[in-house]
Amino acid sequence: MAVTYTIALPEPAQARGDDPALAFSAHGADGLAQQLEQALRSDQLFQAWCRQHEDPDDVDPLLAATDTQACVTGQQDELRIVLNVTTSLPSAVLRHRLRLLAGPHWQLREVRQP
Repeated sequence: MAVTYTIALPEPAQARGDDPALAFSAHGADGLAQQLEQALRSDQLFQAWCRQHEDPDDVDPLLAATDTQACVTGQQDELRIVLNVTTSLPSAVLRHRLRLLAGPHWQLREVRQP
């Protein structure tokens, strides 16, 4: 069952993960939404993160889940960016991908089920 999450990036310029190879590179609501959507639809970001581990077999395989139907839209709201994410992925996977992309610079604002 899909769930819709509202994610705020209060300071979009700081919304970057610790590793530039994995972090958001886009600027603006549309670009950030597109990168998050791609990170949810494919396992490319997960695989890049997994390759950095000394023993990739120790990584929780549940974090590799993808949702080919995930949808992310972004909008500029004053100085912050708001991302609306609709996905059937577990919230732990969404949080993991957001930490890789944005580091700690995001806030969960709302969770809705259709």
